[in-house]
Amino acid sequence: MPKWATPKRQAHLVDLFLRSGGFCIFGERLCSCPELHHYEPFINNLIKDWVAGDRAQDAAEWHAEQRQIHCLGERGKAKGEFNAIARDTFFASQPDYYLIGLGISGLTFKPFAKVKLASSYVVLYVDIADSLKGVSKAKRRKAIRYGKIPQEIQDRIDQECSKAVGHYLS
Repeated sequence: MPKWATPKRQAHLVDLFLRSGGFCIFGERLCSCPELHHYEPFINNLIKDWVAGDRAQDAAEWHAEQRQIHCLGERGKAKGEFNAIARDTFFASQPDYYLIGLGISGLTFKPFAKVKLASSYVVLYVDIADSLKGVSKAKRRKAIRYGKIPQEIQDRIDQECSKAVGHYLS
C-alpha cells in the first residue's frame, strides 16, 4: 500500500469516481478539457500533489527533529557552542590538568605521576615520592600497578600535581 493512500484519501477518490462516473470531474457532458478534467488524469495529478505534500511534510518534520536534537538550548545573542561567553564558561569549568597515570622512574626508582595540561599538548612528570610516604611498600605498588589508591593518598597526589602545574604555569 503506498504511503499516500490513507483511508481518507481513498474515500475521496471513491467519492470523485461516484460523482463523475469515471468521466468529467466537473460533471460536464462534453468535457471542455479532457486532458485535465477527465477522471484518470485528474486523480493522477491529485496523487502527485499528495505525494509531494507528504514529502514536504516529512522533510519539515526531519528538519524540526534535527533542530531539536542539535539545539543548545541557549537564547539571545549568545548562541553557538564556542561563542565568547560559552568559550569562557567552558574553559572556566575545565580542570588545570588530567592525571594520565602513575609509574616508577627507571632512573631514580621513585614514583611519579604523568600529568597532561588541559587544552595543551604539554605533559609533566611530577615526583610523588613524598605523597606516598607512610604507605606500605605493597600499597604503593598496588597503587601504581592497578590504580587502586586510597582517597587520602589520592588527595595528596592531587595536591602535589596541582602545586607542580601551578609552578609550571607561573
